[in-house]
Amino acid sequence: MQAKHVLGLAVCGAMVFAAGCRKTNTVDKGAFKSAINDYYSSRQACVWSSPIKFPVQADTSNDEQTKGFDALTDAGLLVRKSAEKKRFLIGSKQVNDYDLSDKGRSTWTADQTQPGYGNFCFGHREVTNVDSYTPSDNADATQYSVTYHYDVAGVPDWANSTEMKTAFPKVATDTSGQQIATANLVKSTNGWQVGSVQPANDTSTQ
Repeated sequence: MQAKHVLGLAVCGAMVFAAGCRKTNTVDKGAFKSAINDYYSSRQACVWSSPIKFPVQADTSNDEQTKGFDALTDAGLLVRKSAEKKRFLIGSKQVNDYDLSDKGRSTWTADQTQPGYGNFCFGHREVTNVDSYTPSDNADATQYSVTYHYDVAGVPDWANSTEMKTAFPKVATDTSGQQIATANLVKSTNGWQVGSVQPANDTSTQ
């Protein structure tokens, strides 16, 4: 009876040990979060999807053209002047000329690949929670699809106004704290690396 009791304890101990090994051999969601945040750290979230060049001119009768520039003017980042643009044979039309203000120049993020071009950027995306990953049943996989929520950290006051978020829905969306994206992570000798991100828009100067 004593031998059987000892054997039973040994088997039980082996099972607990094995379970413990399985428990520790789990996917580290914190490592996923760090990898995605590293990816975002050098990619700013900006008001336009691609850099633009100032000064620019916009037709006053075209609200889609002027509303963004006007919001940036109200925020003190642009200066606006009314002008009249001559049109061949059909008279003229009223336009607004927009250029960077002194405050705008200090806020402007220049595009290093295109002289004169740039963007107004309002922070970096940061992962707030890793929601899920696939494959979910293989802790030894070298590639995962990771779904997560993100917010934008370090948003300046000028980007937080109602006018700015109305003129630039992208600003409102990115700073809502409710955005979901999926990243493809690949294991390398330097840890997890982001291969791609969807549906987050990373085509801006980020």
